[in-house]
Amino acid sequence: MSKTQVDTAPNGVPQQGRVAGPVAPPRVSARRRRPGVIALSLALIAAGGAGVAVLLLQVGNRTDVVTVVRDVQVGQVLTEDDLGKASVALDPAVQAVRADNLKSVVGKRAAVELKPGSLLAPSQVTKDNLVKAGEQLVPIGLEPKQIPATALVPGQKVKLVHVPAQGTTDTAKTSDSEPRTMDGRVVKASGAAPGTGIVVVDVATSATDGPTAAAWEAAGTLRLVLAAADGN
Repeated sequence: MSKTQVDTAPNGVPQQGRVAGPVAPPRVSARRRRPGVIALSLALIAAGGAGVAVLLLQVGNRTDVVTVVRDVQVGQVLTEDDLGKASVALDPAVQAVRADNLKSVVGKRAAVELKPGSLLAPSQVTKDNLVKAGEQLVPIGLEPKQIPATALVPGQKVKLVHVPAQGTTDTAKTSDSEPRTMDGRVVKASGAAPGTGIVVVDVATSATDGPTAAAWEAAGTLRLVLAAADGN
């Protein structure tokens, strides 16, 4: 015998024949898509991919170059023992001697002081003797107060100036207002000596001026000043 479901109303009166209907699912609103955000995401993904591609190209595009493996002084003749090879990702703006050309720099002179671990650039070597024919090399010691703030480098043009010794008058002037000078060119400058700070500068002068410059240096009456780029 079947039973009929009887519902009771809030007032306690029974209600018959009321059957529950299907329940509608909750309404879910669709997420609104923003075209700008999508475009930005795609751009970031593309940029990241491009960066990885560039990095892979740089890693794969390496160049064999010549390196310096031990200290080489200015004017010293290069040997194969002074040089090595390395494979690096070389920027096009960096000038370096290719490893295939190592033999071409052996036997040349260092135009500047070379340090271990550095790449060798074509401008750092020369086939010419740093002291040319008709020149003499004069070493000049400079006290800390006499050293220019501008670094002295090989090839820098200088003037050697004669100054009067302390307590005397200058008898070596070319006129009443101008002291005697001579032209020179820096070949090498040492580091400051420990304790004294004195820097020794090798200056190339003409063969006729060399003995005079050496005499000024010995007497302590020589001063070195930088010349303009055109030598004036």
